[in-house]
Amino acid sequence: MSNSLKFYIDGAWVAPIGNRTLEVINPATEEAYARIALGEREDVDVAVGAAKRAFESYARTTRRERLELLQNLVAVYERRYDEMVDAITQEMGAPLTFSRDAQAAIGLNHLKQAISVLSTFEFDETINNTVVTREPIGVCGLITPWNWPMNQITCKVAPALATGCTMVLKPSEVAPMSGILFSEMMHEAGVPAGVYNMINGDGATVGQALATHPHIDMVSFTGSTRAGVAVAKAAADTVKRVSQELGGKSPNILLKDADFARAVAAGTANCFSNSGQSCNAPSRMLVPIERQEEAIAIARRVAEETVVGDPRQAKTTIGPVVSDIQYAKIQRLIEVGMAEGARLVAGGPGRPEHLNFGYYVRPTVFADVHNQMTVAREEIFGPVMVILPYESEEDAISIANDTPYGLSSYVTSSSIERSRVVARRIRAGMVHINGSSSDVAAAFGGYKQSGNGREWGKFGFEDFLETKSMFGYSP
Repeated sequence: MSNSLKFYIDGAWVAPIGNRTLEVINPATEEAYARIALGEREDVDVAVGAAKRAFESYARTTRRERLELLQNLVAVYERRYDEMVDAITQEMGAPLTFSRDAQAAIGLNHLKQAISVLSTFEFDETINNTVVTREPIGVCGLITPWNWPMNQITCKVAPALATGCTMVLKPSEVAPMSGILFSEMMHEAGVPAGVYNMINGDGATVGQALATHPHIDMVSFTGSTRAGVAVAKAAADTVKRVSQELGGKSPNILLKDADFARAVAAGTANCFSNSGQSCNAPSRMLVPIERQEEAIAIARRVAEETVVGDPRQAKTTIGPVVSDIQYAKIQRLIEVGMAEGARLVAGGPGRPEHLNFGYYVRPTVFADVHNQMTVAREEIFGPVMVILPYESEEDAISIANDTPYGLSSYVTSSSIERSRVVARRIRAGMVHINGSSSDVAAAFGGYKQSGNGREWGKFGFEDFLETKSMFGYSP
């Protein structure tokens, strides 16, 4: 077992103040393979102090200096890319091909996108004789989840660096090894001491300390809606900015004229991708009632053809879910779906028959689901999809919007015009039209209880900037 018992603070790897540790579990084997230190409030004080001292000088760096730092980071990331792939596979069970082509790749894409945005970003704007300038907000607390570790770390760290902020990162303690590796990359890239700091720890201790700390100017949090509410409440007393990307229960509307053979198969596979552990997964498939059986047959086939198993095997489609806690939650919700009368058409409780250890979940599909069932309302965060029949297009839109969440959504039609009309009526921060993929240059974030603020591209810069009006600056 390897030990990673230090934190990255003020440009160096330092011992924690306390002595609490946590074993990191490989979800494919259920065995511990590493041990990390868990931080205390006092560690946060030290890290925030370093970030606060560094802010004065780093905030005044030039665009060219920050571009050079980001370019150095890209070079280091590319050189150590295979290490990142392996770290993500081991800590969260993502298949190697998925870690390589998606998990690690999107982190690199965010770094490159930040370089592109920073190259042309207009920090100053003249209005009449006033110059409105956008300045770095200050010291930022970054709290990231385990399900897309490099996506969430880089889409916070990159814009913070680009805009002149300093920061303290708390990666998820469930999947912390990629965050430790990323911190090594930051050091190799030459980040100035104190600009970037990293502390491992749990939400109740380190997360709470970041949210309440008087010298943290902004918290960027990604995680569950429940945890996001706690962060917002904790931050309220110091009136700091809080940007949140939270849960989702995304509708996938297939209009009557959609190509079901393609759209159902793609939607089901997308829901199962990353073992269903994506906040924007299309977990609610809405189909015309007269085509439900057709959709069921296709979804069942996709579920049965999905290869669940060892993430290091080339044939594996999806690996385990991340932890025993996550596995137990998914199993409970599958049982609830069955008890509430949803029709189980694929999968179900327990592991796949060929697996007797590891946190593996059977790809599961429910049909005859109505929107008040638990499986239609709660974010399951596993490879579980529900099919909801609808009577009319208006009914589909109503069902899609009848959720406390509003992160993402999907609309498919053979007519782009029809898809566009429906897309504009969905109350969500993102809509994928006719199978389109995400774009790291566009805005990522949600409505309602899916959070506030936006990440990715130029939109990700805005949460890290304060706006100052200098009247009479341009006479």
